[in-house]
Amino acid sequence: MKETQHKSSTQDEAEKSSQDVTLSRRNFLNTAGAVTVGGLAVAAGGALFTGREAEATSEPQAAPPLPWKYVKLDPLEAGKRGYKYYLEKGG
Repeated sequence: MKETQHKSSTQDEAEKSSQDVTLSRRNFLNTAGAVTVGGLAVAAGGALFTGREAEATSEPQAAPPLPWKYVKLDPLEAGKRGYKYYLEKGG
């Protein structure tokens, strides 16, 4: 008789542990966020722990001179084109 009780308590524990495995949406998002932040920290931390400084590849270049002269725009035409391309290109 005691063996039967022992088996039933083991089954109860198995049922409880299977119920504990279910995740709520909040717990899932918290876990996913923590894993993402941890992964980013590891990826970024690799460069921090090497002790090397970032090296510049070359001097910054001066901006090229503008190849066109300023032309006053027609505000109505600019508005029509902006509206048209906003709708066509999706923002």
